Amino acid sequence: MTDLVGKLALIIEDDATSIAVLQQLLENVGVEAEVITDNFRISDHLQQAQRPDVIFLDLEMPQANGYTVLEYIQQNSKFDGLPIVAYTTHISHLNDAKKAGFHSFLGKPLDGKLFREQLTRILNDIPVWEVP
Repeated sequence: MTDLVGKLALIIEDDATSIAVLQQLLENVGVEAEVITDNFRISDHLQQAQRPDVIFLDLEMPQANGYTVLEYIQQNSKFDGLPIVAYTTHISHLNDAKKAGFHSFLGKPLDGKLFREQLTRILNDIPVWEVP
């Protein structure tokens, strides 16, 4: 089982409420979070970011949607082998996210009671494809 304390999550999201909820859930399980909200210069922000243990990526953002950002991340060796989680309110994207190459899919709103177990599975390279 993976110890979550000291792990780092990168959140790529433009909605302040979604960021706050995910940050709180991560904090509750001992995971630190770095946040990228400005997706207008996403490549610059990703280059400056620390290498996280997991990436939570919103699928619908202005300028660069999650699928475009996923392609960029997949082409950057800095992020090789990292689980990238599609994180969205639009559960209709589940099959598209799977085809695009996401490791996992968590639909919003997240269930705080399930989050620790879901994140542990993800960090143990066990895909999670769950919607509320």
